[in-house]
Amino acid sequence: MDKLLEVNGLTKQFSQGFVIGRVILTAVERISFFIKPAEIFTLAGESGCGKTTTAKVVLGFEEATSGEILHNGKPQTRKEKVWITQGVQAIFQDPFCTFNPLRTVDSYFYETVRNYRLANSKKEAMDWIDRKLRLVGLTHQEFAGKYPSEFSGGQLQRISIARALLTDPKLIIADEPVSMVDASLRMSIVNLFKQLKDELGVSILYITHDLATAYYVSDRIAIMFRGNIVEMGAVEQVLMKPRHPYSKLLRDSIPQADPKKRWTTSIRLSELEEEEYLRQGCKFAGRCPDVMDACKSVVPKDLYFEDALVKCHKYSGN
Repeated sequence: MDKLLEVNGLTKQFSQGFVIGRVILTAVERISFFIKPAEIFTLAGESGCGKTTTAKVVLGFEEATSGEILHNGKPQTRKEKVWITQGVQAIFQDPFCTFNPLRTVDSYFYETVRNYRLANSKKEAMDWIDRKLRLVGLTHQEFAGKYPSEFSGGQLQRISIARALLTDPKLIIADEPVSMVDASLRMSIVNLFKQLKDELGVSILYITHDLATAYYVSDRIAIMFRGNIVEMGAVEQVLMKPRHPYSKLLRDSIPQADPKKRWTTSIRLSELEEEEYLRQGCKFAGRCPDVMDACKSVVPKDLYFEDALVKCHKYSGN
């Protein structure tokens, strides 16, 4: 099986405080996953679960404490991250922070075309940029000479996607790409991701806390909690038949558009975030309805059921 991206045993630690009394916080703890060509793979979980830290390490913005990252079988090293800039592109949460408000948006596109020598003339560059913009429903004429403030959030996020497509990447890492876009425009961007996968064969690492869009767009999904992947598999299996108590809680916390089915379940933080990260055993033990004695001291193993992974003591006897 071809693997475009492999993440093996990735750990990222941060130190907090001074030398005396310093606390080592493990933001990502020995996680492993892979992404196939032309696949949308999602990392999902509440804020602070480690999914954005994972993306930063994959992009080379942060150094891994341990573990291995491979792109097309080629390891990412501290000195060699050339594949990131062209083979992998990123889309971030806030499109207004992506572009300098005092600089025209098209200048970023022409700069990228020049840096990667994607065209031999101004006319070729304009045609190349126009083709990428049309993929996201825009044209060169619509954005030429304009500043970021002249676009809506949805338009600017689509422009961000077009900019990422300039180098014909095989992998796009999209970190909460619809969380700051109006609800009416979210599905248009999510549908665009599906179109890029189906028509161009682009793979997407989709990072989100929104399980509704994750279910709609994903092929496979990994649920993260406090730096751990607690469940992973086909999106239909993980979200429709969740095994891990945290996955069930996440799914049940989605409000339904039915006045007869009121939202009665919520995720209540019974422990401080830092305390959960530092907890021995299962990180979710402090608020798990199925907690056992072993959960409080022993890290659960990765177990497999019907090709889905679940990290939970509840199934260790099966």
